[in-house]
Amino acid sequence: MMGERQVRQEALFYGFSLEEHVPADHLLFSIDRFVELSDIRRHLEPFYSPIGRPSVDPELMVRMLLIGYCCGARSERRLCEEVHLNLAYRWFCRLGLDGVVPDHSTFSKNRHGRFRDSNLLRQLFEATVRRCMAEGLVDGQGFVVDASMIWTDANRQKGVAAAGS
Repeated sequence: MMGERQVRQEALFYGFSLEEHVPADHLLFSIDRFVELSDIRRHLEPFYSPIGRPSVDPELMVRMLLIGYCCGARSERRLCEEVHLNLAYRWFCRLGLDGVVPDHSTFSKNRHGRFRDSNLLRQLFEATVRRCMAEGLVDGQGFVVDASMIWTDANRQKGVAAAGS
């Protein structure tokens, strides 16, 4: 006999762990292992005013930037929506289920202002590469450049007729 699931009463308390709902082979688990953001607040302190309301945590914004770069978010607005909805992204950003995702405009102002002026992203990149070298993931001895030659008709004045025209 086919039964119907019966819910008699909503649970009063829920036990929920984001980490249990994110697959262990998710890209962000690997990234989280090599990203060290403990000194970020100290580094950015001169770029914040000592008065006024508290700012959005810069570590959260850097973690969101990493998600955007690694997972292909095409805009800051879309990135904020994705972080709001995706459990793995919330886990990586340390937001929990009820954490507030910053507005895309706040995110943009910090990325184009404080982060650029402070040279923070370059320093984070270099620190991450050094950590990966220490772990033996890269050796820093070689590099690859994609210099593919692709024929294109981008100049309208010197254009050539397409084949078969």
